[in-house]
Amino acid sequence: MTVGDSTGTWFAARTFASDQFSVADLTRRKQASGTTVSVVLPARNEAETIGAMVAAVATLAGALVDELVVVDGGSTDGTPEVAAEAGARVHHDSAILPQYGPACGKGDALWRSLSVTSGDIVAYVDADIRNPDPRFVWGLLGPLLCEPGVQLVKGFYDRPLTVGDLRDRAGGGRVTELLARPLLNLFWPALAGLVQPLAGEYAGRRQLLEALPFFTGYGVELGLLVDTLAHAGRDAIAQVDLGVRVHNNQPLADLSVMAYAIAKVAVRRLCDEQRATLAEALPRTYTQFGRTDEGRVSEMRTEVAIVERPPLRSLDRP
Repeated sequence: MTVGDSTGTWFAARTFASDQFSVADLTRRKQASGTTVSVVLPARNEAETIGAMVAAVATLAGALVDELVVVDGGSTDGTPEVAAEAGARVHHDSAILPQYGPACGKGDALWRSLSVTSGDIVAYVDADIRNPDPRFVWGLLGPLLCEPGVQLVKGFYDRPLTVGDLRDRAGGGRVTELLARPLLNLFWPALAGLVQPLAGEYAGRRQLLEALPFFTGYGVELGLLVDTLAHAGRDAIAQVDLGVRVHNNQPLADLSVMAYAIAKVAVRRLCDEQRATLAEALPRTYTQFGRTDEGRVSEMRTEVAIVERPPLRSLDRP
């Protein structure tokens, strides 16, 4: 069987649409199995959107969602207060597992959140969504509650890109198309069938998540996919169509830094798998160029350090 055929077989068996599931049916399945669910929203300076996102998830409280937690990454715009008022339990990322020092970005917040949540299933949803909908949660839960063999579910969706008066219905996800997808096709073709491998909306069984390391920063999604593949196999991964996700698109320079962090994670794993070697250690800084107000080209250096947090299950915790 060729790689293409294999990917097609996986895609047909492990790709779902959120409309295949209903909240009522999923609630019955959850209650019958005794499964508990935690929803985690990592946030930093998302006061404009966090309240509505928490409110959307809260509509599932008592039915599909047992625990709703916001992990705040040092917001200065009142995000924690808005989230708490909307009904979420709020934790500051660096206050969780403080023995590991200050939190180092999104991936670190997700890793630390495992120690302050208790659900058998943990769903992660980004806090910057401008079209909040409980579908972003129950859609992810569908395959996990209906398919015992599924351990990790990735969401996918159309991501509109708006530039001035122009709107591209599916123009978002630029880092996926220019970096992540080529990397997966080249080095992890078993994961090539994922529509949105870098999606911030995904859910997993705690048993799996606590057994995996987490990379800090923006490389966390790629790292979790590659490590799930190695730990549990491709059939443990599923994906679900969540429709449309609207958010503020980041500037190209910021996406470049994100891509660099993701590339560092990919290279780290290729080295771990003895499929690549480096002449020197991975650099911590990333060099870019921009123009000053006077029109001169100026060098910009950004520190992009990634840390691999150990599987939570391996920690010596009280």
